[in-house]
Amino acid sequence: MPAYVVVQAVITDWNGFSAYSKRVPEIVTQYGGEYLVLGGQSESLEGDWGEVKIVLHRWPDMEAARKFWESPEYEEAKKMREGTGDFRVMLVDGLDRQVLE
Repeated sequence: MPAYVVVQAVITDWNGFSAYSKRVPEIVTQYGGEYLVLGGQSESLEGDWGEVKIVLHRWPDMEAARKFWESPEYEEAKKMREGTGDFRVMLVDGLDRQVLE
């Protein structure tokens, strides 16, 4: 069953964040993930989202996402984003797309 990593980010230091944002896509790909949303344009339909950027990765399953999150490569990359903003990250199960009979 697919799994998703959902990130809410408020970036306060775009210059400092730059190195992290250049490094992480390669690690996501290396561990079998793919980006579905990468902080592009957004429009609030309800509520005050402020300056929040959203990132969404899809993974084959929760185990694959955890391998990425706990990998030495990502642990090192995470250090690059320290002090550059506020981040909330959640791992969620996706839907099994089996057809019900």
